[in-house]
Amino acid sequence: MSAITAISRGLAACHDCGLLVRLAGHHGSCPRCKSAVHFRKNNSLARTWALLITAYVLILPANIFPVMVTTSLGTAQEDTIMSGVIYLWSHGSWPLALLVFIASVFVPFAKLGVITYLLVSVQRGSKWSPVKRTRMYRIAEAAGRWSMVDIYVVTILTALVSLGGLATIEAGLGAAFFGVVVVTTMLAAESFDPRLIWDRAEA
Repeated sequence: MSAITAISRGLAACHDCGLLVRLAGHHGSCPRCKSAVHFRKNNSLARTWALLITAYVLILPANIFPVMVTTSLGTAQEDTIMSGVIYLWSHGSWPLALLVFIASVFVPFAKLGVITYLLVSVQRGSKWSPVKRTRMYRIAEAAGRWSMVDIYVVTILTALVSLGGLATIEAGLGAAFFGVVVVTTMLAAESFDPRLIWDRAEA
């Protein structure tokens, strides 16, 4: 006996307001907020792969180029994400170093790995624990925004530290790449439809 699902009854949830809508075809509009409603996100896998590949390409220069350039008394020092972590650790600020490492190194790479795994598992029709995979997706989606901690720090320091010729802090090229990587992975998580996990498992 097949499971009773919303899609088998012609029902779909609005992506914006969450209202359960009965659709006559494959798509329609929400009577409450007038947004377009689909049974599944259009071209979810293709769009997620495109965004994910873009993030993979950009994450290399994000970690190679400096995210912050500090000029003090005419001497300039460039720091990448990892060199900043090492500097904080070596100067005794290990809690801050750990925070920056988790937020700016571990989380972005972990999120890329999780989304990649989910995409591959869906495309291969994996039936392994849809509940656990859905939880993995929710955690990756929620944790992605914390990767912006490094960018916030650079932005605040750039605004606060400006002492003319004595000391200045500027955002480096790596910060721009890293910001794009974070936004791209957030969009990739948003474009992925976790309901596909259950569709493949039930099939």
